[in-house]
Amino acid sequence: QVQLVESGGGLVQPGGSLRLSCAASGSAFSIYTMGWYRQAPGKQRELVTSVTTGGNTIYVDSVKGRFIISRDNAKNTLYLLMNSLKPEDTAVYYCNARLTLSTLTTKDYWGQGTQVTVSS
Repeated sequence: QVQLVESGGGLVQPGGSLRLSCAASGSAFSIYTMGWYRQAPGKQRELVTSVTTGGNTIYVDSVKGRFIISRDNAKNTLYLLMNSLKPEDTAVYYCNARLTLSTLTTKDYWGQGTQVTVSS
């Protein structure tokens, strides 16, 4: 089992940048596919980006070229660098750790979330 704690959220003006961090504890960080999800008011939670154990990344189209996900297995930490932020990026951002148990079975762990607000 892994515990996840996000930090780094806040209020930023449009065009600004923020870096989110997710500190993991309790289990071997390197075995998890890690991701960032977000949920805006009145909307479903959506995957923003993820990075596999091998370092492969995917991004939702709306953040491509602006957001960068990275992981530091030595520090058990996941990062999300968000540049050129837009008001539509406003949401609660959640850190996710996904453990693949078998071909068809995974187990998800979630952090408590951190608020990102993009507004002038």
